[in-house]
Amino acid sequence: MATVTVLRRAQLLITKSTFASHRITRAMSSMLVEDPKYSWLKDLGLGTTNKGAFYGVWGGSGEEVTSFCPTNNQPIAKVTQASPADYEKAIVAAKEAWQTWADIPAPQRGEILRQMGEALRKKKTLLGKLESLEMGKILPEGEGEVQEYIDIIDYAVGLSRMFAGHVFASERKGHMLMEQWNPLGVVGVITAFNFPVAVYGWNSSIAMACGNCVLWKGAPTTPLVSVAVTKILETVLKANNIPPAVCSLVQGGADIGTLMAKDERVNLLSFTGSTPVGKKVSLMVQERFGKFLLELGGNNAIVVNEDADLDMVVRSAVFACAGTAGQRCTTTRRLVLHEKVHDQVVERLVKAYKQLRIGDPLEDGTLYGPLHSQQGVDQYLAALEEVKAQGGKIECGGKKIDRPGNFVEPTIVSGLKHDSPIVLKETFVPIVYAVKFSNLEEAFKINNEVKQGLSSSLFTKDMNAVFRWLGPKGSDCGIVNVNIPTSGAEIGGAFGGEKETGGGRESGSDAWKQYMRRSTCTINYSTELPLAQGIKFE
Repeated sequence: MATVTVLRRAQLLITKSTFASHRITRAMSSMLVEDPKYSWLKDLGLGTTNKGAFYGVWGGSGEEVTSFCPTNNQPIAKVTQASPADYEKAIVAAKEAWQTWADIPAPQRGEILRQMGEALRKKKTLLGKLESLEMGKILPEGEGEVQEYIDIIDYAVGLSRMFAGHVFASERKGHMLMEQWNPLGVVGVITAFNFPVAVYGWNSSIAMACGNCVLWKGAPTTPLVSVAVTKILETVLKANNIPPAVCSLVQGGADIGTLMAKDERVNLLSFTGSTPVGKKVSLMVQERFGKFLLELGGNNAIVVNEDADLDMVVRSAVFACAGTAGQRCTTTRRLVLHEKVHDQVVERLVKAYKQLRIGDPLEDGTLYGPLHSQQGVDQYLAALEEVKAQGGKIECGGKKIDRPGNFVEPTIVSGLKHDSPIVLKETFVPIVYAVKFSNLEEAFKINNEVKQGLSSSLFTKDMNAVFRWLGPKGSDCGIVNVNIPTSGAEIGGAFGGEKETGGGRESGSDAWKQYMRRSTCTINYSTELPLAQGIKFE
């Protein structure tokens, strides 16, 4: 009897130990994609392990990476990145696909794009959820970013019937002088983690309407978004018997980016990211006399004049400073406040910040989510140490939030001079510096004293101030707003900035010209051969 009891206890211990071991193994190996709660990921074609290269067929023989959810740092799924060999297959396939794509009349290319927009509409909610899960932005922003891709497609569809050069008056009888625009070939697009859908959409939609194929390298930390979007585009291209390598993907790290920058077969390289990396990319492209389009950093300012509508200022500042947890290139990083309203604006902003609902970006009502990565958290904490060392006062926030994930408090800093080193430095985190000015000339100078020149905004009711702000001695940025935030640009205008922002322009206006080559053409339809400027050469 005692022997049986001992045996039963031993069996129970072994069973419990085995169960515990299995449970630990499951916990260690479990991916969110395998959790029934996230079964919707499979509706985007995502599995536990995904191929990260596409060149008409799916491949990927490079490093296997894991994508993590910044809300809880749990693994979502794995992606096998492109190797240099995969890159070679992709560029060759894209070049070959261009032979077909360039011959399709632009309005017909627009029809293919229209169908892509419809396909994205059907997956808009799912893609928005994936953005929230993988990047960390709140769900309305995730869905809004997908909508921005859809909107730029609609714009590109109209543009496909409107490409126009000029016909000039020739000084020679019987001659026509005109411009002709043609596609470049293959446009390489390297996107950043903070807008993994929209920036690709801005570039690819216009580039494709112009007759180019696109080779995309998404951010290494948002590979699932890149794979999911490419799968949607692949379906549309195949349904129309178009070579699917028109939209190729080479998910990877710096090694793949370097190959793109140095490859003469990449006719234009559009890079979105940090200023230091953008500088390296541009130098590599310049070495081969290639074309590049840079969308880099922005140390953006809201200037608040003494006559400003402060209700409007506070609402705008909360969105522009804390939206996307301070991870937009157009995030407001400096509040340049007239000395008469400085204290009032800071006080009201502190109250507004304390009412922000912080939490899971997938939950309804959340207004502020996590930083995308631990690297962002480290940058946030390091910046706060610099703030303290330079004499700044933390009015609100200033700490890492004690919860799973990469959560930090949105932070307002006052008491620093406008030219303090930390104020002049762009830090991609939710910290905003409030500084004082006494007159608008001083405010304009403060706005322009940083190295970047992306976005800016002036809040005032004074029309004289408005037009000085818009003029040659006003803001030196590529985006110059009045009475609206620095973030939230519309697709109809060209998006981009000056100085260390890189000078590139994407999206609307005449940004399409960057994706094409221009030829000046002179046609002699007479029977004579008059030379220019009346020169006789006989």
